Amino acid sequence: MLLDEYIQNFLIYLQTQRRYSERTIDTYRKSMEKYRFSLEDNASAGLESFTEASIKKFVWDLKIKQKLAPTSICEHLAALKSFGKYLVRSKILDKNPAEAVPMPKRPKRLVAFLSQKDLSEEKFPELHENPTLQQIRARFLLELIYGSGLRISECQSLHWNQLRIKERLVRVIGKGSKERIVPITDTLISWLEKFKAAEIEAGHTPTETSYVFLSDDGKPYGIRTLRNDIHDLLREIGWEGKASPHVLRHSFATHLLENGAEIMSVKEMLGHSNISTTQIYTHVNAERLKAAFKKTHPRA
Repeated sequence: MLLDEYIQNFLIYLQTQRRYSERTIDTYRKSMEKYRFSLEDNASAGLESFTEASIKKFVWDLKIKQKLAPTSICEHLAALKSFGKYLVRSKILDKNPAEAVPMPKRPKRLVAFLSQKDLSEEKFPELHENPTLQQIRARFLLELIYGSGLRISECQSLHWNQLRIKERLVRVIGKGSKERIVPITDTLISWLEKFKAAEIEAGHTPTETSYVFLSDDGKPYGIRTLRNDIHDLLREIGWEGKASPHVLRHSFATHLLENGAEIMSVKEMLGHSNISTTQIYTHVNAERLKAAFKKTHPRA
């Protein structure tokens, strides 16, 4: 059996058993293909080619020849480690060849986020008497991401029956089909009715089971469209940094911690499976405190 066939079975496993998103599976596919092409006689390579030595050579080539950043190398290596775990779990191999290959050290980098002042209500321009669907959609979308910490992909796949208005909650289906319940803001509720009215005027009749961000073809708007909504809105309020939905999610987490939220609560709201992922936001606060101390303390 060729290595290619094992890889295909692995990708099917990720889709059917782990219930990963298409985007995540595509990322794994690209990493596995990149590794396979690095092998000698890659077209006819068998499972015996999947060795610790070949993986180390692959990582070396990524670093020295292709000059990839540590973050990108980690992404490719993580796919190989997952593939090895799958083979062991399926009793195809006794040992994962990728297990002993160390991950490159990633540079510590603080996440970008907007300040609470940047996102205050007065920063946002008043909409004209006849705002466009895109303008209203952007404001509603911002409240889901900054107000409740949703990922852009979670917004795209959101259905109306996941919004529990009376309870002030939204039921989110996150990575790996994991479900979480997150509070929603009063501001979101005020924009919800405006957004529904704009959708009806555009010919999209909202139903309990229909997508919230429904396009003309009956499918949800593409991720790019929703990203552009946020990009344009952040530029409109004068934000000069990276104008992406994830920056708003970073801002959501940072502002919660700044205002005294417990880190475990923030972890649950973000849908992180590991507390170490959430801890980056405590590092952000620590760095800001150190900067303020250095700037203001006479002995700093």
